[in-house]
Amino acid sequence: MLEVDGLVVRYGGVTAVRGVDLTVADGQSVGVVGANGAGKSSVLKAVGGLARPAGGSITWNGRRIDGHTPHELARRGVVVVPEGRSVFASLTVLENLWSAVFARRGGPQRVRRAIDETLGLFPALAGRTGQRAGSLSGGEQQMLAIGRALAMDPELLVIDELSLGLAPLVVADIYAVLRRQHDEGLTLLLVEQHLPFLLAATDHVYVLRRGEVVEHGAPDALAADLGASYLGAAR
Repeated sequence: MLEVDGLVVRYGGVTAVRGVDLTVADGQSVGVVGANGAGKSSVLKAVGGLARPAGGSITWNGRRIDGHTPHELARRGVVVVPEGRSVFASLTVLENLWSAVFARRGGPQRVRRAIDETLGLFPALAGRTGQRAGSLSGGEQQMLAIGRALAMDPELLVIDELSLGLAPLVVADIYAVLRRQHDEGLTLLLVEQHLPFLLAATDHVYVLRRGEVVEHGAPDALAADLGASYLGAAR
């Protein structure tokens, strides 16, 4: 479904990503790991339309999408949850969900059904639909951000640093939801610093170092030396 070929991302005179190749097949869950500054988030930003590539190509279902905006990608089924829990702080939980799914889902009945399904996935939000999103805890805001994305009925869900700043129990609950969605056919592309969660949730892992892919493969095959590669990137 998704093919990244020779991707280059630059910020001014700094090259953050250097010729990255990456593939995400239909129904697959793929992780990207590496130390801070390895280029992980830059890859996801390019895929999600938040950074314009300086070179290479990104193809989705046989069509070039590099340079497309996030809302254009969402119409094609690629939905991004960027780092930082992107919710509308001044809107309620219900308004956040409604605003996210209406354009993708269509009429009010389909939107209502999508919202009810989302609240079923995250019961912690079900009793807070009238509460402003900015007053939620960090974990609840992340649930809302991911719930909004799931309610848009994505074919590919891209999430950057899901666990950042969250308690392990909250992260475990969110990953449990994602694993169930993946079991039902959702394709995932994840950047994550917390290796145990990522390895348990993915079918294939890419390791980045200084903007380049240094190894990739199934989590079980990489488990023995992935920690060493990761720490090597940090050094």
